[in-house]
Order: sequence, then structure tokens, then C-alpha cells
Amino acid sequence: MGYRSAIEWTDHTFNPWWGCTKVSAACDNCYAEAFSKRLGLNIWSHGTDRRFLSEANWRLPLKWNQKAAQAGTKERVFCASMSDVFEWKRGLAQERIKLWQLIESTPSLIWLLLSKRPHLAKRMVPWRNDWPANVWIGTTAENQKWADKRLPWLVDLPTRNRFVSCEPLLGQIQLERWLVSADIGWVIAGGESGRSARPTEPKWFYSLRDQCTTFDIPFHFKQWGNWAPVDSIVEHAPSQLVSDGLSQSMGRYPRKVSGRLLQGLEWNDVPDDFAT
Repeated sequence: MGYRSAIEWTDHTFNPWWGCTKVSAACDNCYAEAFSKRLGLNIWSHGTDRRFLSEANWRLPLKWNQKAAQAGTKERVFCASMSDVFEWKRGLAQERIKLWQLIESTPSLIWLLLSKRPHLAKRMVPWRNDWPANVWIGTTAENQKWADKRLPWLVDLPTRNRFVSCEPLLGQIQLERWLVSADIGWVIAGGESGRSARPTEPKWFYSLRDQCTTFDIPFHFKQWGNWAPVDSIVEHAPSQLVSDGLSQSMGRYPRKVSGRLLQGLEWNDVPDDFAT
């Protein structure tokens, strides 16, 4: 893994292992699975082995922590883009122990643990009611069904540092009940990329943004993905057009063309706790 992550809402990406099992609609077109298959790796189901990484990989966060400490800054680490740290699978327990020890030894890094399995987190972490201050735990909520299933488990965890990733956003989501109480401290949203990417209704993004601004919760719009409103991209023609059932016609574009502007603005908000 390189020193800097290409993911807009983090500084670095760290994977303790590669591989996972799909659990919901957000997993249907998993980029990590597609990337693994291009490399000839069969690591994507409950019955397959996971790919474990080198000690050199495990030393990277120590280097990032040292540089951040010397600079007097805090840097964010997304864990994990190619796996789920709370996957229930034999053979991962020892790797998780290494991860918890690594987190505790890198206080200048803010660890963003994003999982679709928040219901398993409490039994897998060693911290009980005393979670490290440099840990933010998040869950994916691609629509209201999964928000209603996962967020109660997330907010039940005994830490004040929680976030939600609504990417890929596949349906309207109302988060007010968790935002008004500040149980959720950060919301990330984005569209889907890839060959089989599904277009997102633009109003769903606008609604999440408005909910966050109403309750003064940081909102980060990561990307449109491969589909964006055609009236927002005037210099490029879409390769495909979809309008049925949508409030705006959506065109298919390369991800860099569709960009990150939401009604003309970038939304890059992060929690105050991320500040240096």
C-alpha cells in the first residue's frame, strides 16, 4: 500500500488481510472483490481462505504514526478497504489481536474502522467500556433497511466516536433520530463505480446533506461514481442515459468526469476531533 490513500476521506488505507463475504446489497458490485479477481485471488466467500499480508505491511502504520507525531498532526487511517475487521470467520482472531495492539501503539493516527457487521464488534474488541480515543467505528448504510438494522448496533457500542458511510447510496435514508442526539458524528455519502454501477437518485444525496447541516453533523460527499446528473456536466457527453423514475436525468461518465460537486459545491467536512 502507498503512503497516501486515493480515498478522499482518509489519509492512509491499511488492510490487516484481504477477503470477505458479501452480506447485503452494498456488496453486490464490490470493488475489492473485482480487484482481487483481476489478481487471480479466490478470497471472496465464506468458504475461501483470506490473504494475509507481510510484516512490512504491518510496519507501515508505525511509520505513519512517527511522521505524524513529529509533525504534531493527526492522520486518518481507513481500515479496511479489502476486508471487514469484524467478519466472523475462523483464522482471523490472531490477526485482530495484532490490529488492536497496532492501534494502541499509534496514538497519532485516527483509525476509521468501517464494517457492515457492527453487531459483532463488541465481542471482538478488547476495550470493553474504555475504547481508545483514536478509534472511530463506522458502519455502511446503503438504504433505510440497513440503516435501521446496523445503526442501533453501532450506537450501542461504548464509544463516542461513530460514523456512517452511505456508499453506495441505494435508497432514501432518514438519519435524524441518530443525528439529533449526536450518536453519529460524521456522515459520508457517495455513488457507485464500476462496470455494473447503479445510478443514485440525486435527491437522496441532497437529503442526507440537509439532514447533516440541520443537526450540525459533518457531511462528506465522496463522489457521484459513474453516474451523475447530466445537467451538471456540460463539457462531456454521457455514454448512457437513464431518466425513468428519477428526478433528474443521470448520465454514465468516467468517475473523474462525474466528480464530487453536489449542486455546485464540494462537501469535505470532517469532525473537529480530526483536527491537529
